[in-house]
Amino acid sequence: MAASEHWLSFERPICECETQLDKLSKMVEQSPDARNEIRRLRRELVDLKKKIFSQLKPWETVEVARHPDRPMTTDYLELVFDEFVELHGDKFFGDDQAIRTGFAKLDTYKVMVVGHQKGKTIKERNACCFGCAHPEGYRKSMAKMKLAAKFGVPVICFIDTPGAYPGIGAEERGQAQVIAQAMFEMSRLRTPIIVVVIGEGGSGGALGIGVGDRVAMLEHAYYSVISPEGCAGILWKSHTFKEQAARALKMTSKDLLQLKVVDAVIPEPLGGAHRDHHMMASRLKMYLRSSLRELLPIPLDQLVESRYQKFRRMGVFLEGEVADAETAHMRAPRPEPNAASPADHGENATGANGSTRPTDAAAPQSASLGSAVG
Repeated sequence: MAASEHWLSFERPICECETQLDKLSKMVEQSPDARNEIRRLRRELVDLKKKIFSQLKPWETVEVARHPDRPMTTDYLELVFDEFVELHGDKFFGDDQAIRTGFAKLDTYKVMVVGHQKGKTIKERNACCFGCAHPEGYRKSMAKMKLAAKFGVPVICFIDTPGAYPGIGAEERGQAQVIAQAMFEMSRLRTPIIVVVIGEGGSGGALGIGVGDRVAMLEHAYYSVISPEGCAGILWKSHTFKEQAARALKMTSKDLLQLKVVDAVIPEPLGGAHRDHHMMASRLKMYLRSSLRELLPIPLDQLVESRYQKFRRMGVFLEGEVADAETAHMRAPRPEPNAASPADHGENATGANGSTRPTDAAAPQSASLGSAVG
């Protein structure tokens, strides 16, 4: 892929190195020494990319996930699948362009593909609402997934959205209820489901097509309950705290793999997926192919039950006797720091003004506590 016209702030050293390489490449015929310098700069460029992209901060990961040149669902439809036949409409309201659905072939496997689409030009982005789907988009995805289950076809979902569309019209048409219904339907769908977060994975807009037997994400994607700007606006009342919010949300691939929210992380090409669409598509195809080989032989009853238990295991919670003991401990009254113990009651001396002062009997206890702490 050609050098990007969109440079992120932390990519400035890479930009300068690539600019030098371009200049030297034009001088090769005029100066024989330029070849050695080109080799040196290429090695330096590789080391520079490794160093920068192996130490990305959470907010920098968000910037990479939002890169304008990052491959989208339409790119993967061309590079990974064959014979894609798009299906439109939800049979209720209309056809939401923010979600693409259709049958396709992955080598010898017939699959149903469902994915967010942000658009590349300004016209496409406005039509797709920058990847923010309306209720009709999730109804469309549900209908096509049920069609896939009817014919025994696996479902592959690509998540790339900052969130569901937050407008009044979407709320009037039942945005929250439709997303909840989509999650419910996916949890019991009797066909294998593979979910991959290819860019942004924001809030309920991502969860609406995010329940699967295998959930993976690309190395520099993010998956979060809310965008960093939204989190900063709620907690700090200003989006200027977005970097702190990004750190607190634990939304990078490393964090989510450790928390067992995702099952796998698909490595990206050196410098990010936006630098080499073909290599990223090849790695994604390998993961999808191996996951399909693993899931298709599993009986459907076992598949659905495993999917349910997978999401039930997420998070930390208490129940039964453990929860009762914990809540009882939290409700138990605690003595005030300066309150006298029952054993000392009545042994305090009363001053002339009616106030109380501790006697020397409490001194050994304080001394022993101090020595223990010391």
